[in-house]
Amino acid sequence: MGKINVLDKHIAELIAAGEVVERPASVIKELVENAVDAGSSAITVEIKNGGITYMRVTDNGCGISRIDVPVAFLRHATSKVCGQDDLDSIATLGFRGEALASVAAVAHVELLTRAEEELAGTRYEIDGGSEQSCDDAGCAQGTTIIVRDLFYNTPARMKFLKKDVVEANAIAAVVDKIALSHPEISIKFLRDSRETLHTPGDGKLKSAVYAVYGKEFTTGLIPVNYELSGVKVWGFISKPVAARPNRSMQQFFINGRYVKSRTAMVAMEEAFKGSLMVGKMPACVLHLGISYQSVDVNVHPAKIEVRFINEKPIFDAVYHGVKTALNQNDTPSVMPLNKPILSPFSQPGAPVQMQLPVAPKPVTPEQNVIQSNADTISMNTKSPEPVRNYAVSDIHAPQFHTGYAVNQIDIPAPYPVVPPARESEVPQVQLEVLEPPVMQEPQRSSKLVGEAFCTYIIIERGDEELLFIDKHAAHERMLYEKLKSGGGEAAQQMLIQPVTVTLDKNEYSAVLDSIAVYAAAGFEIEDFGSGTVLVRSAPLILGGEDVADAVMEIAGYLESAKNDITTEQLDWLYHNVACRAAVKAGDESSPQELLALAQRMEDEDIRYCPHGRPVSIIMKKKDLERQFGRV
Repeated sequence: MGKINVLDKHIAELIAAGEVVERPASVIKELVENAVDAGSSAITVEIKNGGITYMRVTDNGCGISRIDVPVAFLRHATSKVCGQDDLDSIATLGFRGEALASVAAVAHVELLTRAEEELAGTRYEIDGGSEQSCDDAGCAQGTTIIVRDLFYNTPARMKFLKKDVVEANAIAAVVDKIALSHPEISIKFLRDSRETLHTPGDGKLKSAVYAVYGKEFTTGLIPVNYELSGVKVWGFISKPVAARPNRSMQQFFINGRYVKSRTAMVAMEEAFKGSLMVGKMPACVLHLGISYQSVDVNVHPAKIEVRFINEKPIFDAVYHGVKTALNQNDTPSVMPLNKPILSPFSQPGAPVQMQLPVAPKPVTPEQNVIQSNADTISMNTKSPEPVRNYAVSDIHAPQFHTGYAVNQIDIPAPYPVVPPARESEVPQVQLEVLEPPVMQEPQRSSKLVGEAFCTYIIIERGDEELLFIDKHAAHERMLYEKLKSGGGEAAQQMLIQPVTVTLDKNEYSAVLDSIAVYAAAGFEIEDFGSGTVLVRSAPLILGGEDVADAVMEIAGYLESAKNDITTEQLDWLYHNVACRAAVKAGDESSPQELLALAQRMEDEDIRYCPHGRPVSIIMKKKDLERQFGRV
């Protein structure tokens, strides 16, 4: 007997359905795309229990005639492709004729439809690929498809589905992209009988962006409208100051189809070069209009990836369109006045002072001369004090805070401009030089030599060696250990004003599933609805800075992890927070701060940063002398 068998029709359909229907979001994508292709001006999507038990898509399009209804559920049955030549210029979202057959093979499906020329509608039922009934029905022009009990006949597939909230957020992400790709269509999304999205369908892309992502995201956008070599680019890009820590909010659409295009992504990011901080990514909702013959959309099962005949016109149009928009519309931002000014070396838990600065009265050079160099700090008045050399062993790692105390008011501001004072008003400054503490045991003499490239602290230790310290790596390790030693309860600071963070729907789902993880890192987060979370508290060591960016970056990591949080992943969260809070390479630091950091590093025996890089290296005097030919 032969070993090769021909599968029966039912099994073959179940296998083929797996290529199209992976989860409820796949079903919604196919059905909504069919509704768009039908010429609808309004589409309603309703789901229950994450779409697993109930999905409904209703449109007011052209409808399906009675004679075509049974045929529509056959595999490779489509009204959008007639011959081979049609594949060279696909203008519709769907074209393979597999969606309805695949969905009907793994669910209970009910169809209500009426074409414009028909007086009565059609009600059609099909379960597991088998037709159940086809009757007259009273209904408006258009089509309604109801899908119940997805994967009821394939329990092996059912067990791979996520929790209801995760599946629902995946559907929301699909609906968002359809709404952004077709602002001329009013999209309504009902989730467990609650409306979570309703776009106006007025044809204005900004209206759709506002409905999907909200006011905060929309106000940080710059319009783009450009055409080059037959490629039209329009939509919105984020202002450089509103850039994000990942690419999750980069949305590209080609001829009304959501795609992932590396060509467009690289072109946009190249245009932003010189305008963004390192590690930041621009967000966008960009539409590209090109000839249908110039792009092949039939290269990916989900039709997300596309292939261009010539990528250069695409790159050039996106690059110059974005660059032009930046040059014309990127205006300088106003410095906020509600954020604390903290020294990067402040110890977590120390009292934070945020104050109104007091303008210092001018002092003549004869009255007060401040001279400082890498290893010496001297402050002279009319009666000069002796210059004192400070050593690492003399410093007890004070709590350094920049800012100026006035009544403990939490409003920092720049120095106001004041007229020069008369000489009679200038106070006589008498500076007290504090004696270093008496050490119990003599220690080897160490002296601050200076700082190289605003990154590496140079310490002279005794007469035989130099110590080079990477200040960012050292400070990051200190903060990481502080977080980790908290036992999962990092010190928090309540934010004066909660921060709203807009996320991609998949990241949004990951955040809601990981509220406890954020809490362990020091964040108090609440669900604010429709892809937005509210941050009420943040880790104290962040000092109020980068709260939104930290939440977004952690969300991207959690979404990409796709599994339960482990100790290793918690460590990554601590690394992330510590890295953001630590002093950065290139930041200017005072000699006192450098000395304080060096002392803390030695006291805490810091050797490696959380990423495994060395914190310090030693150069022997004899090695240096050998380089100069002295030995």
